[in-house]
Amino acid sequence: GSSAVPSGGRFRCPSCRHEVVLDRHGVYGLQRNLLVENIIDIYKQESARPLHAKAEQHLMCEEHEDERINIYCLRCEAPTCSLCKVFGAHKDCEVAPLPAVYQRQKSELSDGIAMLVAGNDRIQAIITQMEEICHTIEENGRRQKQHLGLRFDALYGILEERKKELLQSIAAEQEAKLQRVRGLIRQYGDHLEASSKLVESAIQAMEEPQMALYLQLGPAAPRVSLPCRITDMSKASMSSRPEPGYENMDHFSINVDYVAEMLRTIEFQTGA
Repeated sequence: GSSAVPSGGRFRCPSCRHEVVLDRHGVYGLQRNLLVENIIDIYKQESARPLHAKAEQHLMCEEHEDERINIYCLRCEAPTCSLCKVFGAHKDCEVAPLPAVYQRQKSELSDGIAMLVAGNDRIQAIITQMEEICHTIEENGRRQKQHLGLRFDALYGILEERKKELLQSIAAEQEAKLQRVRGLIRQYGDHLEASSKLVESAIQAMEEPQMALYLQLGPAAPRVSLPCRITDMSKASMSSRPEPGYENMDHFSINVDYVAEMLRTIEFQTGA
């Protein structure tokens, strides 16, 4: 219009009714509409043609070669000449002046172009909106994937920590049992070694041919006699040993079937 719109002004587009904001570039900063620009270019080209060239574009009737086409048959929807209306094929048809029909159809075409332009603008706005929706979907999907990964990483951490604690429990009891059994092994080994030495001493005494020397090891000896030592050794208690099933570690078995089933049924929440 003739009224200037200041920089930063707002108005609604006459086609799509969207609010438009003018920046410091004014109307030159608006988005280009190639369809409208093409229509304007065609109009300018038509307007630039010489008037005499336009006057030479009158079409002549095919039935009456000397008659110009100057009327329009409304029933047949075809341009024709006056003689065709009076004597020819269109004598019973309703006709109208060619310029009037031309202007009316040009006006209808112009309105149709405006509707197409407005429709194209709306479609472009919808496409832009849907592209923004696609971008938002991608961003939301990326963010939710990240959150899901963090949640599962936390579950992995809990499983690893619990696994470490249970392994430590097994290792502690294993070490305690091993220490006890190894202590008994050392105890029995010491007894076996002492018994073996005593057997060697007894065998040497049995091989002694001199009675006096042999009897020095007997009851009259100031120290404990060899037979008494053998008797004491044979009476030593060997009852300290692990009870049956002591080596069993089956009580550390766990059942994770229900946990595995819970993990398999992990699903997204459907409510708040």
